[in-house]
Amino acid sequence: MVVTKKNKVPAPRVVRVEDHGITAGKIDSDAAYVLRKLTRAGYKAYLVGGGVRDLYQQIFPKDFDLSTSASPSQVRKLFRNSRVIGRRFRLVQVFFSGNKIIELSTFRCRSECEDGKKDQVLAANNTFGSERDDAFRRDLTINGLFYDLDREAIIDYVGGVQDLDDKIVRVIGDPDVRITRDPVRMMRAVRHAARSGFRIEDTTWSAIKSHCQSLSVCPVSRIRDELFKDLHGRACGEWIRLSARSGLLGSLLPFYDDILTDELVDELGSLMHSVDLAQAGGGLLKDDILLAMLLLPWARQQFPELKGGLKTGDAFALSRVIRDYLKKNMGHLDIKRALKEQISTTLTLLPLLVQNSKKDWPKWLCKKSYFNHGLLFYSLVNQAKGGEPVAEYLLPKPPKVSKKSAPVMPPQSTRGRGPAYANNKRQGGVFGFRRS
Repeated sequence: MVVTKKNKVPAPRVVRVEDHGITAGKIDSDAAYVLRKLTRAGYKAYLVGGGVRDLYQQIFPKDFDLSTSASPSQVRKLFRNSRVIGRRFRLVQVFFSGNKIIELSTFRCRSECEDGKKDQVLAANNTFGSERDDAFRRDLTINGLFYDLDREAIIDYVGGVQDLDDKIVRVIGDPDVRITRDPVRMMRAVRHAARSGFRIEDTTWSAIKSHCQSLSVCPVSRIRDELFKDLHGRACGEWIRLSARSGLLGSLLPFYDDILTDELVDELGSLMHSVDLAQAGGGLLKDDILLAMLLLPWARQQFPELKGGLKTGDAFALSRVIRDYLKKNMGHLDIKRALKEQISTTLTLLPLLVQNSKKDWPKWLCKKSYFNHGLLFYSLVNQAKGGEPVAEYLLPKPPKVSKKSAPVMPPQSTRGRGPAYANNKRQGGVFGFRRS
């Protein structure tokens, strides 16, 4: 890195398009429109985070997140098709046709990295800062990259390009400080390592193992949301192994702590790999199925009845017992009551299908409303044991979004009135008049 004479701080590494291959044409057209409009208005604006990371690896990003020097109110003035959201830190969502949302954040301050206090959790309110501050504020080096659309260049303050080349996941800054301030970073590091097949850098890995129990200081909603991102991440098999080795699994699901053996980790890995196979083909597994797969080894040890045959009446009674146990032992994740009910029902359906699996499914069972749902869970478990792949018709597909559908717009304010005359021929003014 080059050190500037003015402020004596390392200048960012600027990677030219010849070295990374990300041309402007590879950027989503709506995201590019937002970036150009901001820069023409005199603001700095970049594609940031996972979008740059994925494009560098020749993966088309799921989302195109942007960061800018403009404040939320300034962005709002530029884009009428937008709204400001967020309490902890305000973001702007810009709406486009096809139910597409481009999300913008304002550069944030990096004060949390400079105060040297290791024993404090991330403050509730954030302040705006420079692009450099914003880069160092991010969680991982591979997520701390900016892409300048006009120059077609990657701006790297944190060494993320080198880590992408070396296939390394590394927390920005001192891992002990950064993880103490926001323990959720541990979950993100493990998730990205599982998805990409990258190695977690040694200092970061040691910090995760040392602070794995500190997840309890984070808001419950954040932990729950991150867990579901892990389960829907299509890398659950490797994620469960890394989580078990680091101690994060015991922090997320404390009742696994006493029974977590190498054999059980292998069983969990096989079950979650089966989930990956199902979701790799575009299947969209529901949350109760995902959690039931995650909890099955524990449930079989806690409730031996799940290993044998169950009558319908006994299965119903057992599902109530499991539901109450989940209510008592999963309160730290704030799982909704209805979801706990679905998980317990899904688990207790398994013995019913196992005992009828050696012959054609009986007609009385096929007529049950829960049959296909239970059959999906049974098929996933059977696939994990080396059985036949899950039938495609059992896998729910994500809804198709029409490109011609109307844009998702925030509710408009009802305060005030429109003009007496309207330019729109289809919609009159408040008196129903139209301008001729």
